[in-house]
Amino acid sequence: MEGYMSTVVMEQRKKIHPHKFTLWVAIASISMMFAGLTSAYIVKESQANFLNFNLPLAFWYSTAAMIASSVTIWMAQKKFKNREMASYRKLITVTFILGLLFVALQVVGFRELYKNGLTLTTNVSVSFLYVIVFLHAAHVVGGVVALMVMFIKAFRTKTKSYNAVPVEVMGTYWHFVDFLWIYLLVFLLAVR
Repeated sequence: MEGYMSTVVMEQRKKIHPHKFTLWVAIASISMMFAGLTSAYIVKESQANFLNFNLPLAFWYSTAAMIASSVTIWMAQKKFKNREMASYRKLITVTFILGLLFVALQVVGFRELYKNGLTLTTNVSVSFLYVIVFLHAAHVVGGVVALMVMFIKAFRTKTKSYNAVPVEVMGTYWHFVDFLWIYLLVFLLAVR
């Protein structure tokens, strides 16, 4: 019986946590959506009326905020696993603030585009830019909401849970939206 129990325990350790599995399915779906959008962008680029324009400077600043937030969430994960809760709280706070900064800088970038006459109805190329960047920003806003929940839980004194799965899931998702933004930025620069 003891050998059977150890086999069951080993089998359960090999299985992926349901939250992690769900995250990977979501990441695959989101990746396919953005692959489709960027493929359509390439097809539409061959049209004669396709408009080339410069990306707003705010998008570059938002990139720096996103990369910095990826570093801080990675550090927060390490601190959480080591049960260094004071450092974890500081790092999750900084990550949350950087996430908010990314969203704010995206809004500034869209305002700059709008001010320069580049609206959703200007041209198909501008419409694609709005759709692609807005969809990414929407995924980041979802991540910021999750970060806010983690931030609140980190400062709640009643609960002392050291389950690393939520922190790992959030970290993976946040790194994904960071990578996705860098991919989109490089893509938009390459097709100009």
